[in-house]
Amino acid sequence: MKKFLAFLLALCCLSFSSCKQEKKLQKFEDYSFDYFDTVTTIIGYEHDKASFDKNCDIIKEKLSMYHKLFDIYNKYDGINNLAVINSSDEPVSVDEEIIDMLEFSKQMYGKTIGRVNVAMGSVLSIWHNYRTLGMNDPENAQLPDINNLLNASKHTAISNIIIDKVNCTVSLNDNEMSLDVGAIAKGYAVEKTALYLEDKGINGYILNVGGNVRIVGKRADGEKWTVGIENPISDQENPYSELLMLDNMSLVTSGSHQRFYTVNGKKYHHIIDPETLMPADYFLTVSILTEDSGIADALSTALFSMSYEDGKKIIENFENTEAMWILPNGEKKYSKNFKSYCKD
Repeated sequence: MKKFLAFLLALCCLSFSSCKQEKKLQKFEDYSFDYFDTVTTIIGYEHDKASFDKNCDIIKEKLSMYHKLFDIYNKYDGINNLAVINSSDEPVSVDEEIIDMLEFSKQMYGKTIGRVNVAMGSVLSIWHNYRTLGMNDPENAQLPDINNLLNASKHTAISNIIIDKVNCTVSLNDNEMSLDVGAIAKGYAVEKTALYLEDKGINGYILNVGGNVRIVGKRADGEKWTVGIENPISDQENPYSELLMLDNMSLVTSGSHQRFYTVNGKKYHHIIDPETLMPADYFLTVSILTEDSGIADALSTALFSMSYEDGKKIIENFENTEAMWILPNGEKKYSKNFKSYCKD
């Protein structure tokens, strides 16, 4: 759970001509609060609202399915989701979508040298509880005891996630461990939904699920979409850190200024460094630009909790992937080709 830092700029209505007559496209928008505990925005251009609503229903159906499957807090009738896995001592029969997501998570664990670990639920749940209490009762906000965090970290080995693809089951080989897929699930779900739309021939849409932005196809006029990255330093005159010109791409930003609580005047956000077990303090935000929203989601978290130099090395291992870092003093750093996507 993270990230609604990327915002879409208002776009003008588009039009295109057929051989016989001009057909105007209209911009439609839809908002929802039903998926992944965040705001979902769907923007698309269609000839009529009925066509847009039909495609929105398809998008919402897919997002609803992934939301329920990947939920670690709530159980649903007839669904063996991650919450069921976390509470079970036995292998749990699951949908193949869960198998695929967990296998992807293990791959990203390796590719990010362990900076994205969906087996860190025991640690992250402690921080979640303290953050929730601190936000609800700021005067009595406290930090977790470091010894409790250290004890919990003993139960975060990703190798203890046992996936049986033959029988389609998942089990946890440590009774004190739990899954937390907040760094991956949302982006993964957005990407899978976008691929489904493309397979159905639905193009010219933008999905923005809590800042996980995925552009599905090109605009009808062939121009690129304009997408803004929110400025983490409050500035009414400069609300965006950068404006990007994109199509068929994903943009995900992780940041420290949206979800946090305060203890003794200091802010403590939700992105936890797996080495220190404390909120990472290298940057204000990290933005990832690549084709796959799941990869972008994982990388934005991973790079947020490592130095700029180490992050650059990670990015170089991914094709067609760029990053922008904003340091605590507001300075911006870029990977090699990030600025080529920026609007002049």
